Amino acid sequence: MLTKKQSELLRFINERLKEDGVPPSFDEMKEALDLRSKSGIHRLIMALEERGFIRRLPNRARALEVLRLPESSTPSPGARGGRFSPSVIEGDLGRVRQTNAVPIPGDDSGSVSIPVMGRIAAGTPISAIQTRSHTIGMPADMLGLGDHFALEVRGDSMIEAGILDQDVVIIRKQDTAETGDIVVALIDDEEATLKRLRKRGASLALEAANPAYETRIFGPDRIRIQGRLVTLIRKY
Repeated sequence: MLTKKQSELLRFINERLKEDGVPPSFDEMKEALDLRSKSGIHRLIMALEERGFIRRLPNRARALEVLRLPESSTPSPGARGGRFSPSVIEGDLGRVRQTNAVPIPGDDSGSVSIPVMGRIAAGTPISAIQTRSHTIGMPADMLGLGDHFALEVRGDSMIEAGILDQDVVIIRKQDTAETGDIVVALIDDEEATLKRLRKRGASLALEAANPAYETRIFGPDRIRIQGRLVTLIRKY
């Protein structure tokens, strides 16, 4: 799932490529999405590239290629919608108490039912957290205390941290983290990403575990921690 602005930009680029054979300029993108600066467009393009929706072609100015479109449609640029407000579904799923885990009904193995809330492309919007798709069982002793949710990983920006495309990451819901933690961070209340957190003075850095991706640095007022990585599941 993409944020509204990411989806609008992707559709705008795709439409211009179909009409003109070349992608729009940054100024045209900024005007179409009613953004104040081109840095916002740069962040959106990076997010779309990281999630595998577009590709920047080397040695060619303004060269973008649309690789795929989102599964569901969103309003076109200029349309007005509700403000993005990420949240985790409340309830006992994924909650581990001091007295032990909330068990899966009919299961005496000590498993906890964790809601899978969508996808995060080591990169993706946490609006996915609002649309639980299914649940998975996890041993309670692998989780510790707190509320947990799971996200399906898409992308390769965290491969050197051992997080691969199609892994399922288990996240403990919390709004604080320490330097070096791998977190789900919400940027500007719009874009969420799975990255390693580094504190640099008054700033926060979101660090990829892949040299192909740059470290992004933000003021603390632009970042909200949604949770910290606890473990992951991988299918072979």
